[in-house]
Amino acid sequence: MSKDPEAAKAYATQPSGLGAVHSDRVDRFAGQARLEWWANQAICLEMYDIDITVAVDTGGELRATGRHTSTLDATQREGWDFLMEMDPHFSITFPGEDRGGIMVRVVEADDGTLSLTEAQD
Repeated sequence: MSKDPEAAKAYATQPSGLGAVHSDRVDRFAGQARLEWWANQAICLEMYDIDITVAVDTGGELRATGRHTSTLDATQREGWDFLMEMDPHFSITFPGEDRGGIMVRVVEADDGTLSLTEAQD
């Protein structure tokens, strides 16, 4: 996630037909996004829809948490676990974007909560 508070403003103000909930604050976005796992610039191996909340903390850093939009079936879970073990870095795409440009590191808690942080170059 970008450390630029303007980025959060952009997420919070973008229109979405996916039922996003926008607060009056420009430092928060709650809605849906998609995590994409790219093998290279041409091949996306998998995409996962998530419900996500992005907020700017007091230090100006974006923090995001989420959950899979729907429960993963056995095959999807196996694929998710494999990709997470290979490399837990995903590109994130927000509503209205064709392809994500923000790389995030995903950590999944035992309860299924996803924590996303900006991937370091």
